Amino acid sequence: MAKAEIRAGDYDPLRPDVRVDPYPYYAALRRETRVHQVTPGVPFYCVARYDDVLFVVSHPETYSSDALRGPSRDRTVSLFPNSDALADQRLFESAWLLGVDPPDHGRLRRLVSRGFTPRRIAGLEPRMREIVSQCVGAVIDVGEMDLQRDLAVPFPVTVIAQLLGVEAERIEQFKHWSDAVAVGLSGFSQEWSLGQIRHAFEEMADYIERMMAERRLRPRDDLITTLMQAEEGDVLSTSEVLAFVTLLLVAGNETTTNLIGNAMKALLRHPDQLAEVAREPALIPAMLEETLRWESPVQGLARTVVRDTQLCGTKLPKGALLMVLFASANRDERQFPDPDRFDVHRNPQGHLAFGQGIHFCLGASLARLEARVAFEVLLERCRSFELADEDVPFVESFFVRGPSRLRIRFETA
Repeated sequence: MAKAEIRAGDYDPLRPDVRVDPYPYYAALRRETRVHQVTPGVPFYCVARYDDVLFVVSHPETYSSDALRGPSRDRTVSLFPNSDALADQRLFESAWLLGVDPPDHGRLRRLVSRGFTPRRIAGLEPRMREIVSQCVGAVIDVGEMDLQRDLAVPFPVTVIAQLLGVEAERIEQFKHWSDAVAVGLSGFSQEWSLGQIRHAFEEMADYIERMMAERRLRPRDDLITTLMQAEEGDVLSTSEVLAFVTLLLVAGNETTTNLIGNAMKALLRHPDQLAEVAREPALIPAMLEETLRWESPVQGLARTVVRDTQLCGTKLPKGALLMVLFASANRDERQFPDPDRFDVHRNPQGHLAFGQGIHFCLGASLARLEARVAFEVLLERCRSFELADEDVPFVESFFVRGPSRLRIRFETA
């Protein structure tokens, strides 16, 4: 019996089969409709074509980033399942940079971008190599690892902790708080209760506030000190620093973790290209750009419609939620020929994995550097990679995509 053709109306980001493989659903959306109402009767829509995604993110005056400001109780539709329980937490008193529109966005972006200068990011590379070497060294004699648990998760968390100035003895606890943030916002967990999440959030807020108090007395060369320094008489408030650190944990960790996992999975599914990259490590940056296009770590983000409007002939009411599907745009055949083919020699210039416009990912250069270093060290110390388990489960989220577990075997190089 022939398998039923997937139609645009079958798309629901919460369906398990969509989370397993969303790309046939994205293709149906691009083929059949410009603007799709995800759930009949609910003001929740999505756009899937490259040009339409680009148009929406380029017009913040109509499509606000307010939907991403963090947990809140005052929305008809929310991306955060635990909004009611978490909205009063100190970590969310101020809006996330990702959820702020002009003109306030310009002020916040200017202040926090001082911590992400090319010089500061490049200066992290030697320490990154040490961290990756330690992660790989802990498992190299075994010849097997869960790439996510043993490298892709702890590596970026440790980098961000050290970037912020977290003491070495606190990094394990910082990882715990980072897990609480990820689980608390996604709403998917069998292991955490809301009470435990709220307690972790309070601990994290207390700790960051203590760090800020210490840096006022004794400034250091770290991101917390940089965020607190005044520029032209302007300075971030305590709640703005808390909000930015929380966003950094979510966006910084998830992007790099999923990029590393997605890249390794893509290479293992394409062994000829894995062998080529292993022979020519200079191909690693190009391989990572193709991974960003082919298996985008951030599948999509939301915008709030600020006034009644029309988009591609579809009426959108004020207050509606509109998902811009970056991952679908990155496989739009109108923009990228043969888009479902993974090819490390492709030129994926123009991909939208890091967004576009005023909200282009502030940490894009950090994520690219982390992923490059991770693969350079892996390919230098290990060889003959293969999947140890064909079952590769993905994280339970509809807006980020990456393996939750990726067990691989390898030999020592």
